[in-house]
Amino acid sequence: MALIRQQTDLDDGLAALCRADPEIARIVAAGARPQLRLRAPGFASLLRIIVGQQLSIASADAIWGRLMLAVDPLSPENLLAQPEACLRTTGLGPAKLDYARGLALAVLDGTIDLAAVARMHADDAITHLTAQKGIGPWTAEIYLLFATGHPDIFPAGDLALREALRLMHDRDTRPDNREAMTLSAGWAPWRGVAARLLWDYYRLRKSGRDAMPA
Repeated sequence: MALIRQQTDLDDGLAALCRADPEIARIVAAGARPQLRLRAPGFASLLRIIVGQQLSIASADAIWGRLMLAVDPLSPENLLAQPEACLRTTGLGPAKLDYARGLALAVLDGTIDLAAVARMHADDAITHLTAQKGIGPWTAEIYLLFATGHPDIFPAGDLALREALRLMHDRDTRPDNREAMTLSAGWAPWRGVAARLLWDYYRLRKSGRDAMPA
């Protein structure tokens, strides 16, 4: 499995998608471009995704910034060494604080092996990660996409991706998770590139800067 680690990897995947699907070629012609957005794999990257669950980007960034200041460097050991009252001042709610401490313990005792996750088949990696409290399929998939660089992940539970599919196919209703997976199946083994492309397409359509009909 060739991982997505640099822009040329995205370019290769995008070229293959354009050859295989005229709809992909159409939205590329309208200006959509997949963004690399890689993070270093490991505890901090996975925790960052957990912190951002069900929050606006601004809120997640603010909490993350305070957490980075409170736990420096941000490692499992250092997080567990901090008093709970200190961690609460970052804005982490009780549930996410529990998830953060649980993740730190799981990484330290080997329950979660993030080095092994990077080498696993996607389904096995998702199963491994979602066994941990606080990590659902979306969180696991986002980690695989942007930390390990997995090329064939499509987070069908992501609302923006499903809305992009609706816009792409000029539909009145947004596909559900199952239909989104069906619609994306033909983009294998480059579904991770397609997901990045659709996020950017969603951004373009919402900003009104592309030339495509609504």
